[in-house]
Amino acid sequence: MFSSARYIPSIFVKRDALQFTFFLTSRCNARCPFCFYWQDRHSQRDELTLDEIERFSATMGNLLWLLFSGGEIFLRKDLTRIVQAFYRNTRPVIITLPTNGMAPDLIALRVEEIAAQCPRSAIVCKISLDGVGEEHDHLRDTPGNFDRAMETWERLRTLAERYDNLQIGINTVFCQENQDRMDEIIDFVDTLPGCETHTISMIRGNPAAADYKHIDLEKYKRAIDRLDLELKGEKPKMYHFTMARLKSAQDLVQRQLIYRTMRQSRRLLPCYAGRITAVMNEVGDVFPCEILLDAMGNIREFDYDFRKLFHSEQADRVRAKIHRSRCYCSHECYFVTNILFNPLMYGQVAGRYLQLAGKGTKVAR
Repeated sequence: MFSSARYIPSIFVKRDALQFTFFLTSRCNARCPFCFYWQDRHSQRDELTLDEIERFSATMGNLLWLLFSGGEIFLRKDLTRIVQAFYRNTRPVIITLPTNGMAPDLIALRVEEIAAQCPRSAIVCKISLDGVGEEHDHLRDTPGNFDRAMETWERLRTLAERYDNLQIGINTVFCQENQDRMDEIIDFVDTLPGCETHTISMIRGNPAAADYKHIDLEKYKRAIDRLDLELKGEKPKMYHFTMARLKSAQDLVQRQLIYRTMRQSRRLLPCYAGRITAVMNEVGDVFPCEILLDAMGNIREFDYDFRKLFHSEQADRVRAKIHRSRCYCSHECYFVTNILFNPLMYGQVAGRYLQLAGKGTKVAR
C-alpha cells in the first residue's frame, strides 16, 4: 500500500491539499429529497472531461484520501479511467467510492476494474442504506432501491473476497424520518456478511427538505453510542487497510465530537478546510469544503494547475474568512482531518486506540 507516513509534516505545516473530494457528476438515478446536491444541479453542466481531469490531477501532488462524490459516480462511463488518472498522478492511500447501489452489474464491473488496476490504494466502496426494505425506498423516493442495493452488496462482497485492497461498508444518513428506526437499521447491517464498517452521517441536506432535519440529538447520541459499543466488542466492524485501527480510534472520537458540536452549536476544533482539504465540483469550481459557497477559483481559469489555484490570492482570502468565522458543522469528512492533524487531539485518539488493541482483522497488502 502507499505509505501514509509521508503526510506527517502536514501535522505541523498545512499548505497542500491531502484530502480531495471530487463531485464527478450531478446526475443521479435516485431522487432523495434530502440530498444537498442533485436538486440544484440536475443537469450535466459541462462536466470536466477525462483529459481535463488528467491534466489537473498531474499538478496536485500526493493525496492521503481521495473521495469521489455526486450525483451517482458510477453514471460516469469513464469512471475507471478517471480513478486510474488520480492513482497514477496522486498515489492516494485511500480511494472512497460511494454509491446508492442502483446499478449492480455496472457497479461490480467498475469496482473490480478499479481494485485490480489500483493495487496500492485501499479501495473503500460504501453503499447508502437509510432504512430496511420499503422504508429505504420511501425515504429516498426511489422504488426498488433497497433490493438493488442488496444485490450490489452481494456482488461487492464476492469481489472483496478476491481483492485484498477492496473494503466494503454501509453508510446511513441520520434524519428525522429514520431516527426512530436506527436500532432496526443497525441490527440489519449487523447481518450483512463481509461488512467492514457502518457509519452514520448527520443529515446536511437541501434547505427545501427542512422536515428531514428536525432531528433529536439524543437519538443520534444513542445510535452512535451503539456503534461505539460494537466497535469495542469482540467482533468489531473495522477496515483492514494499514492504520485501520487508528482510523477506527478516530471514528470513536469523531462521533462524540460531532454530537457535542451540534449540542453546543459552536466549533470545538480548528477547521483545516481549505488548508489541507479541497472540494471540486463537476465543472471545476474549487471550494474549501462542501458547505461554504465561496469558491477559491475554477481549475479551467488556472490552466488546470491545481497548486496555482490552491495558493492563489482568492484562495488565501477564502481561508482567512474561514479562520475569522464562527461557522460549525457536522460534516464527517472534515472531522477526520481536523482530528488526525491536530496534535491536541492525540491523547484522546491514543486512548481509543488502546481500547481497540488486539481487535480488527487482516491488514491489506
